[in-house]
This record gives sequence, structure tokens and C-alpha cells, in this order.
Amino acid sequence: MSERESGGTALIRPEPPSPEPPDAESRAVWGFADSGFAFTDSGELTFTGTRYPLAGRILPDFLPWAESILGVPLDPTDVAPSSYPPPMPERRAHPAFEQALASRWPRDRILEEPEVRLRHGHGHTQEEMWAVRYGRIERLPDLVVQPESEEEVSTLVELAVEHDVCLVPYGGGTNVTDALRCPPDERRSIVSVDMRRMNRVLFIDPDNRMARIEAGANGREIAEQLARHGFTLGHEPDSFEFSTLGGWIATNASGMKKNRYGNIEDLVLDLTVVTPRGKLERPGTAPRESVGGDPARWLIGSEGRLGIVTSAVVKIFPLPERQTYGSVIFPDFESGLAFMRDVQESGVKPASIRLMDNLQFQFGQALKPERRGWARLESRLERLFVTRVKGFEVDRMAACTLLFEGRADEVASQQRSIHRLAARFGGLRGGAENGERGYALTFSIAYIRDFMMRHHVVAESFETAIPWSGALSLVDRVKQRLWQEHAKRDLPGRPFVCARVTQLYETGVCIYFYFGCYMKGVPSPSDVYAEMERAAREEILRGGGSLSHHHGVGKLRQAFLPEIFSEPALRWRSELERAIDPGNVFGCGN
Repeated sequence: MSERESGGTALIRPEPPSPEPPDAESRAVWGFADSGFAFTDSGELTFTGTRYPLAGRILPDFLPWAESILGVPLDPTDVAPSSYPPPMPERRAHPAFEQALASRWPRDRILEEPEVRLRHGHGHTQEEMWAVRYGRIERLPDLVVQPESEEEVSTLVELAVEHDVCLVPYGGGTNVTDALRCPPDERRSIVSVDMRRMNRVLFIDPDNRMARIEAGANGREIAEQLARHGFTLGHEPDSFEFSTLGGWIATNASGMKKNRYGNIEDLVLDLTVVTPRGKLERPGTAPRESVGGDPARWLIGSEGRLGIVTSAVVKIFPLPERQTYGSVIFPDFESGLAFMRDVQESGVKPASIRLMDNLQFQFGQALKPERRGWARLESRLERLFVTRVKGFEVDRMAACTLLFEGRADEVASQQRSIHRLAARFGGLRGGAENGERGYALTFSIAYIRDFMMRHHVVAESFETAIPWSGALSLVDRVKQRLWQEHAKRDLPGRPFVCARVTQLYETGVCIYFYFGCYMKGVPSPSDVYAEMERAAREEILRGGGSLSHHHGVGKLRQAFLPEIFSEPALRWRSELERAIDPGNVFGCGN
């Protein structure tokens, strides 16, 4: 409904998001419990559930392709049996704190069940997922609490200060930097603050195109509530379905449609944050200010160290009149990257534009569903045209997926400009279907890492930002370093290493790397993999890349901080934290 506010603007108060069943998300692996890659009884690969375009389809090419790339046989029946749930440490109760909290909160929102605590004690790094399935996690939250309002968060923080309890904010649990791992030497009781019940769009200001949204709302909930009234936030990270607004703010996140809507720091206008020193809030929100330093801005990228974001005022945009997909195939990655730079310089950027190197392009092709009849013949003819007529080499070609959003005339103009630029670099139109499938694969591919882990393949992705001048050489040197690290350890088979350019800037690009290898029979495979991933990060920093583009630092990349900050800068960060949180209530260790 709408009501007239004191400022003269009619605000919309959306209805709550549609609820998912409490067990919709898996506790043991990534994503929804009903979705994922699996082998049928006849040994064919399929995707379960009904949520994704791949669901229920047979994927006949993936297993043979993966065997050829990894250089090892992959037997559908050869499974590393999971020991989930792993052994869990004893809970460290704090009776006085828990009694004080129970006197003010409903008991059903104060949880101590072991598997609930386990899920709140890890994110989704490969090390964490390996530990959950095949090892153990040394320290877990001792309690999980679920606030439903800003007032309850304030009460919780006050009690934590009074009773010397450690608080760890929790959103969607999707981080890939060990940010949720509890410090093993923490002697205090650790309380995970699960914000997911605070998932409302509190108001929409249609005149000024702003909305206030609670921090526990995930991407799909935000999209649903805004879309009912004709708006979008436009922020779509790969973890969009599960990650939350608070998590995006805490990690300084970026999304797939950043070109049109901006990164999270571009979208956030104001924050409300509960800290050990009290609540940070403002009486109003302006388009821009110069106020000598806004404390709320310190929370962007703070990774749970300074307080709990309870809500944010963000920019919103009208739902696009048209959404059109596209794709372009290039003879090689170098041509595709040169095209990407021209796109940036032209000023005509699609909402999303992503360039896959040859191996990642092959990966996407291997996940194509089985085709029959005319569709199968058509696919073969397309392949023959590209390779025989145009002379593209199968083991060199690269692909770019496109998403255009906006007015119909705007989208049409962008398409003409993009395809004109692509032709300058030998690019061939790949069609809207391939573009849409490539975009949708982003969400379903997230499930494949945990599936492959069952079959002895350990894999992970990691990202960086790099100036244009160093992008191509960085891709080459990181790939070479990982091949060297793999060979040095005499690991079985061959490594899988590929790259994708995902975001464009005036000064450079964001590059994702994907790295996996077969680890059957290798002692401590997760640790071995982590060593190689750290070597890749060393190479990234030597090559001029950033420590992170949008994943954050957490604990996974903490050892590299002295390489990117001077000693005074590190001291400034520590002293700021002590000033805001002198008792180290938010002692997550990030």
C-alpha cells in the first residue's frame, strides 16, 4: 500500500517476500536441496529439480569432455563417500548471556542444534566444503540467534558487550574467503547473528527512485518485492539467489549487470548499522554529500568487523522495457579481449558482457543438453560453418555472452554498436539462445564444484582486478604457474585452468580464474589444493593484480595484506576497529 510521508513523497510499503520452505537450501552443499548435478541409474549426467533450465536434461558430453581435459577416467560409481555431518566440537555455553537473551526474545529464535551451528560456522571455500564432508571444523558458533528487528539487534549487541560475548554476522553463508570460520583460539562464547528474518523491502520511494531494504534480504527476495511495483536494484552477483544485501555491503560486492547499475558502493546511499558504541543512522538521504567523512561508509567492505548492518537505502531503477541476450564467438581470446577494451572505450556497454577463454567456452559447450532431430543437425551445421567456413580453431576460439537491458530503442542501438565492434575483431554472432544459456549457466554451474568433489576433483574459482595493459599477460602467467605447481607435486592427470573477463572499467578489468584437479590418492588433497591456490594469488599480485575484486579478504587472503598496504595503513585499520569496538565484540578475525 502507499501512504503520504512528511516529506511529501508517497511511499510504497511492499508485502513480504514469498517464503521458501525452511529446508529449501542444502546444509551440506551449495544451493537448493532439490537441485544439483547427479548421475542417473544408467550412468548419464543430469541436473535435478525444476528450478533451472538444465533441470531434468541429460548432459551426454560433459563426462567424456572432463576425462579428456583432466587426463583421468571418471567413473560415475567411484564416489568419495561423505562423512557429513562431521564431528563437532562441544558448545561453549554462556548461561548468564543466554538467560538474559531468552528473557527478551522468543526461545524458538535462539538455536543450539549442532547442524544449525555447523552451517553457520562455514562459507563455501573448497577448504570449508572439504572439511564439512571429509574432515572437521575446529570451532563452531556456540549459539545461533535470529533477530527480526533493528531493536532486537540493538538489544543483542548491548547484551554481548555486557557479557563479553563474540558476535559474527551471518547473511546467506555464501562467502568464499573463510570469513565465517570461527577463530579456533576464541575462548568466549561465539554467537552467529543470522539476519535472514530481516528480509523486507521497508519502503519504495518511486518519485526519488530509492528503497530502504533490510540487510537480511537475499537477491531473489529483493528482486521479487521490487518487481511487484515495477522496479529493480539491478545487482546480480553469481550468488544472487542466496547472498544478502548485508553481505554485499560487508564484502563490497559486484554484480553481473554492473555496467548498467553499478557496483554495491554505487548503489548504497545510506546505511543503518548497530555497533558496540551505538547505532549509526541519519535522519535523511541525499543524492550525494560532502560531510568530512561518513562513518557508515566505513562499513562497506568491513567483513563483519565493525558492526551489524540492519538496513540500507539504495538506488532503484525502473524494470527494463526490454531484456535481450546475445553472444559473439571470436577466433581467440586475444581478439575477444581487444574487443572488450573497444566496448569500454565506446561508452556503449551492455548490462552484462563476459568473455570466456577457450577452455571455459568448451566447458559451457560440454554442458549443453542432449539434442535430437533437427536441433542436433542444426548444431552440427553451426559448428561446421564456424570451423570449416570461417576457419576458427576449436582449441583457440573464445566466446562472449551479452545481456542488453533498457528501452527497446536503446537495446537495438546497443546491439548494432556491439556487433559492429565485434566484426572489427573477427567476431561472429552466436545468437541469443547461446547468450541466454550462458547467462543462466552461471547459476547452475555453481553446483558443479561440490558434485565434482564427490568424484575426487577439487576445484575453486578466484578473482582479481588488473589494468588493461597487464590483463592478457596475467592470464598467461597464472595459468603457467598453476601448471608448474601441479607438475611440481606430481599430481595425477592434468589441471583444469581457465579464465573469464567479467567486468569492465575505464582502467582495467575483473578476471575470474577457475582451477581444478583430480586428487584421488593424494594425501590431504584440500591442503595441497590450497597451497596451489596461494601460489596463484602470489602470481596475481606480482603481475599487478588486486588481492580481490569483490570476494573480500576474510581469513583466506589475510596473509597478503602487508603486500598491498603499508604498515601505517594496517595500523590505521586496526586502530579504527579498536575505537569502534574496544571490547572486540565483533571478533570474527577477518
